[in-house]
Amino acid sequence: MSLPSRSVKPVQGALLLALSALLFSLMGVGIREVSSGVNNESVVFFRNLVGVLFFLPLLLFKGAAPLKTGRIKSHLWRTGYGLAAMYCFFYAIAHLPLADAMLFTYSAPVFTPVLAWWLLKEPLTKRMLVTTAIGLIGVLLVAKPSQALLDSQALVGLAASILAAFAFVSIREMSDSEPAFRIVFYFSLFSALISAVPLTWAWQPLDSHQLGLLLVIGLLATVSQIVMSKAYGLAPPGLIGPFAYLAIVFAGVIAWLRWGETPDLSSLLGAALIFSSSLLSIARRPTAR
Repeated sequence: MSLPSRSVKPVQGALLLALSALLFSLMGVGIREVSSGVNNESVVFFRNLVGVLFFLPLLLFKGAAPLKTGRIKSHLWRTGYGLAAMYCFFYAIAHLPLADAMLFTYSAPVFTPVLAWWLLKEPLTKRMLVTTAIGLIGVLLVAKPSQALLDSQALVGLAASILAAFAFVSIREMSDSEPAFRIVFYFSLFSALISAVPLTWAWQPLDSHQLGLLLVIGLLATVSQIVMSKAYGLAPPGLIGPFAYLAIVFAGVIAWLRWGETPDLSSLLGAALIFSSSLLSIARRPTAR
């Protein structure tokens, strides 16, 4: 069944998705830093715990009314996809070269147009397919995947990409009635409860530096989730999805500033393709029917 018609604002959605990509890139760098001494189970749990704490002021000042929902089942599906993707993504960052991990994670827009067409009956045009293909080529040029892609651990990264695509589409499905902050709240709440279970056997003591990094990671993740949810509520995933590729560009810049890595001609060409695919995806609005 197709969804009720809703307003489509591709420019605003694209800008918000670009901002979300920047925040996710910063989060990825933080995860890479903290994962040298903190296990994956703890990183995932604290990321979600901070997300719940982020909403405490809203609950204190406005009560539970803004968070009331009649779509718990949809929130649970979104949590299932998103939490599984998170475990895979964080594991990939800790065990694969950062460029490879980012490549897998942000190749999710390759799958979103088809999934949105399949699950939400949203239009799938040749233009969308072309722009996502151009974006993926750009990602490959920027990331220059190493031999790690041939390792069995690479399957975890690929799983993160596919699961993230399902999560993006589930956000779009809920956005006709659920505001961005509510989607992120229930994702953080359910994810925190579920991810607390592995800590019964994987808990480890943390020092103040590690706790500080985990706090920053959680804040970046929560804000970027809110921004991303708002973006996909403004425009279909297949239309603005290529903007998620900008995370690779942002990660490249951060790596240059943080570790002195200088982009080569391949990276610059890839960045140009990524920007081109992003602009092409919103250059022409769909014709009203």
